[in-house]
Amino acid sequence: MSATQWHRLTWEEIRALCERGMDGVILPVGATEQHGPHLGCGVDAEIAQQLCDAVSARTGVPVLPTLPYGCSIGHSQHWPGTLALQPKTLIDVVKQIGDWAYASGFRRLFMINSHVTNLAPLRCALEMLRAEHDDLKVALINTGTLSERVRARHFEDADDWHANEAETSLMLAMAEDMTRPARFIEADDPDRTDGCVFAHPVNRTSLNGVTGKPSLASRAKGEELFGWMVDDLADVVARGMKEMPPLDQSYFI
Repeated sequence: MSATQWHRLTWEEIRALCERGMDGVILPVGATEQHGPHLGCGVDAEIAQQLCDAVSARTGVPVLPTLPYGCSIGHSQHWPGTLALQPKTLIDVVKQIGDWAYASGFRRLFMINSHVTNLAPLRCALEMLRAEHDDLKVALINTGTLSERVRARHFEDADDWHANEAETSLMLAMAEDMTRPARFIEADDPDRTDGCVFAHPVNRTSLNGVTGKPSLASRAKGEELFGWMVDDLADVVARGMKEMPPLDQSYFI
């Protein structure tokens, strides 16, 4: 079974999905930002898209077009390549996408986020959507922490990980053309955030935009991790497609 991709469907086919009882939709949210000297700038968007396509193929839940831009302002302008949105911009964009998905008949929105600092703006969009649409259920799921085993792998070589072993291994398995293996060893850079009171931008915590050890990456590790991510996210989405609120009470008086 292949992914059901929103942008490939006609309006009649989208309406037919709802008429058959498919009321859920997946929104992949990534980023375009520097990922050290060894990975392409589209890592987060690539992870979000391939993961959501694989989960759609397994569950039948359609996938909205991937958002390739995110709240990456913490990566600074120290290195070229980052194309960032302000938090308020991302909030507005996701809120409006949710509004239009709702207008098309969908009542369950799974926001699948692959960039850590998208979390706060996406949570704000979630709050706004569910306050405006009483029967809309919204989930916010971060790819790096979607299950305990996935979280453990991502945090294995750094707490403030970025372009680390996990992401490098994923790219070797998912999009090898986005990797530069000759630069893996020199790309290693330690986590300098332990004990910090402030949330410092990446230019003040990393020498090269990396936090972690890409030198430990392998295609086999990436295939294993991606398999876990697909299995675990598909399980969450399948459960979400059946879930109803614990109480049937209106948001409004």
